[in-house]
Amino acid sequence: MSDEPEEPPVRHFFDLGGLSEAGSDVPVLVSGEDLVHLAHWAGVDAVNAFSAVVELRRLSKTHFAFDAALDADIVQACVVTLEPVATHIARRFSRELHYVPRSRAAGGVLTLAAGDEDVPEEIDSLHYDLAMPLLEEFLLAIDPYPRKEGVAFELPRAAAEPPESPFAVLKDIKERG
Repeated sequence: MSDEPEEPPVRHFFDLGGLSEAGSDVPVLVSGEDLVHLAHWAGVDAVNAFSAVVELRRLSKTHFAFDAALDADIVQACVVTLEPVATHIARRFSRELHYVPRSRAAGGVLTLAAGDEDVPEEIDSLHYDLAMPLLEEFLLAIDPYPRKEGVAFELPRAAAEPPESPFAVLKDIKERG
């Protein structure tokens, strides 16, 4: 197995430099063989649908607002019964993008104060892949332990008598011998 990260199964580039003041709504649809690649990449049995609408707005010459609505239908194996579990994912999220040219980005140090969750995401190119934030949110939305409705994991019942201690067995052997 290779140590290199697997290439994302979906790419959707957009030129933020050409974004008008009115902004733009950009649909991102995945279909056909790309859904199969997406399922493999995400580690699920199947992705039956994946679509998003990304609303982009120019906040300034170097700042952009990224608001997305993501919908997906996936199938995973139940962790208890291994039967297929169908799940619908619906996520709404926002990010602020800050364009920092490569020459400035390479030498700058980003320091964050405690509680700084809403800092802009620094990007080094205006040719931006809209699919990457969608894929990140998609992966975060996948249940790592899916269960079929009504199924619960039950621990095996303990034996009526606790098993004999290995030390007690050794003691018996020593006393006999």
